[in-house]
Amino acid sequence: MTIPFFEHLFEEYEIRRAIVSSVGKGDEDALAWLDAHTHLVQFSHQCKLPITMKYATPETLGTDRLANAVGANALCPGENVLSIMAGTCLVADFVNADGEYLGGSIAPGMRMRFQALSQFTAKLPLVEPEKINFLIGDTTQNSILSGVMNGMAAEIDGLIDQYSLTFSPLKVLFSGGDSSLLQNFIKKRIFAAQNPILFGLLKILKLNASEN
Repeated sequence: MTIPFFEHLFEEYEIRRAIVSSVGKGDEDALAWLDAHTHLVQFSHQCKLPITMKYATPETLGTDRLANAVGANALCPGENVLSIMAGTCLVADFVNADGEYLGGSIAPGMRMRFQALSQFTAKLPLVEPEKINFLIGDTTQNSILSGVMNGMAAEIDGLIDQYSLTFSPLKVLFSGGDSSLLQNFIKKRIFAAQNPILFGLLKILKLNASEN
């Protein structure tokens, strides 16, 4: 995000409050501009939260994961909810029915797996993700596609099974850029969520920023 982007946005909309969440280094000049023109909340684990933090090392927790947990809890209040995101990484975050964030898991994402097969072997090609409808790969490319796609779906099903053993009933949300490629493979009941992270950030912003 840059200052010209914000200037254009502010010409179209009346914006008084903003929240910034980043797992990388942001544009300091753009942040300073935004801070001067809005009530700015820079999101971290130290912000007020509508859920109870039970994570052992909150200072190491990515703000995307925390916002995901807040969004999942807001979408499914009073329920055990597991929110799975299929993006750069395959991330799962769990909030129990009492609104306590316990943590979750992080595993390599789809493209990371394709890249690893190519990078750490001598002859396997780099394969691009695509929708498939087969289990048995009849070429090297199809074998890689089957291994990654069916493997991730089985991993997700297994994860849901493990959580369900302890937390039942369990609501499962599924989101992320690669979710559309995987959701038809998953055997367990899941609910497609457009973007629980953005919904969570909105909840956090309302809790931490006032009109003043």
